[in-house]
Amino acid sequence: MIGATSMLAFKPINLGRWVVWGLTAVLFLLLPVYFNKGFSLTLLSQMGVTIIFALSYNMLLGQSGMLSFGHAVYSGLGAFFAIHALRWIGAGTLVWPTSLLPLIGGAAGALFGMLFGYLTTRRAGTPFAMITLGIGEMVFAASLMFPGFFGGEGGITADRAVGAPFLGIPGITFGPQVQVYYLIAAWCFASIVAMYALTQTPLGRIANAVRDNPERAEFIGYNPQRVRWLMLILSGFFAGIAGALAAINFEIVSAENVSAIRSGGVLLAAFIGGAAFFFGPILGAVVFVFFAVALSEYTKAWQLYLGVFFVLLVLFAPGGLSSLILMNLRVLKFRKFRRLRDPYFGVLFSALALAFGTVLVIELMYHVTLNVGQGPAIRLFGMIFDTSRAPAWTFAGVVIFGAATAFEFYRRRFRQQWHDVQREIEDWVRDNP
Repeated sequence: MIGATSMLAFKPINLGRWVVWGLTAVLFLLLPVYFNKGFSLTLLSQMGVTIIFALSYNMLLGQSGMLSFGHAVYSGLGAFFAIHALRWIGAGTLVWPTSLLPLIGGAAGALFGMLFGYLTTRRAGTPFAMITLGIGEMVFAASLMFPGFFGGEGGITADRAVGAPFLGIPGITFGPQVQVYYLIAAWCFASIVAMYALTQTPLGRIANAVRDNPERAEFIGYNPQRVRWLMLILSGFFAGIAGALAAINFEIVSAENVSAIRSGGVLLAAFIGGAAFFFGPILGAVVFVFFAVALSEYTKAWQLYLGVFFVLLVLFAPGGLSSLILMNLRVLKFRKFRRLRDPYFGVLFSALALAFGTVLVIELMYHVTLNVGQGPAIRLFGMIFDTSRAPAWTFAGVVIFGAATAFEFYRRRFRQQWHDVQREIEDWVRDNP
């Protein structure tokens, strides 16, 4: 009895984790209160879908060390199965609640993850990436060859408001966009919790070991190929959930859903946010949707801006936005941020000015080449610029030159201060283990 009692241990509640999850749930609930316009709700819905998709991709890249160029296969096929199920619900041949439609998409994604993953996970590294690229192109070609299932170039459409009301409550048919948002938000929150919980399981831990050193993992008795395969199946399940939610949101699924463009987009989202951190793809998904959806409403050069942003991030912050946030939180923790305040202000102010001048030149050039039929005048940042006259180009050039000079000056000053602060922190950590 005494021996049994001595084995008991009290494990305190992780209050910080409960606060984070609670605030996340509250944020999902309150967002439509402040962003209640049609475009805002659509933007938030796409962010929720992309968050699930990016986190599912990071199960391969960040947690298991598998760089995939064909992850859209699992979300796209999940979307196709979900849209067909939605059509069957509308025809009365299938009795299934629309709110649980993502389970069908998830099952389809897991099934194809099981089939394709058995082949792709037999190799790691570059061979795995090339095989996934080939499978992605194969499925994309099949989507155009078999219009009976994939719908050809026009895709498959369905009505999301069919079927019985949610929980029998009149009016909840997922016809209005706000109802679709809350459905996506609920699945997004549940998926985030499930994927985070997976990282704490033995499978998630051994996946990290296979990522870091597959030889050692095999030496202690684990099969790296089987671990990768299981992770790909689970990743395909969550990707299928994202695909089904996208099908509900847009009410159409086409060959674009399984294209390399979609696979490349989720890869960018994971890298932008930071694949080394669990919350990184969440940030990356929000930024990517901002560029692809919000910014594309205002400029045709959004892909250029996204590319420049990605290149700069890889050059100056290879760990993504998450690494930048965590490094600055570390400086705040050691109370040394005041020394960086002035250099930070100079760098940010000059960078914004440089971005202003660069955007001005790009938009002027785009207007001259693509919108010449609309006249020489263009409105930017509340000002009118005449692309046919020299003052507009001269002003942009002066802004770029002055901002670039100031940015280089403050960048060098900030770099020196940053290195000094980091060295002091490292010295303190070394002297106070």
